[in-house]
Amino acid sequence: MNIFFTPELEQFIQSQVASGKYASTEEVIVAGVKLLEERESIYKGRFEELRREIMIGVEASERGEVIDAETVFHQLEQKLQQRRQQAGE
Repeated sequence: MNIFFTPELEQFIQSQVASGKYASTEEVIVAGVKLLEERESIYKGRFEELRREIMIGVEASERGEVIDAETVFHQLEQKLQQRRQQAGE
């Protein structure tokens, strides 16, 4: 497999090797691919979690368990605020 990088990426890869973090360009590339694989796995997990939550909502709606939009948006704003505060810690 032949891989070509932009000059900027090549420079970054070489700097990682020069820093001593990695022994070779191959190690840098493998580390990058592993991170991509990990990220994809996380996204897939989040997607599945969201899918389950949507189904819970659909089922609740079908049972007539609904909340008015104003309350929902207020609750979402509170959750968003909490996540922002947690991320800032």
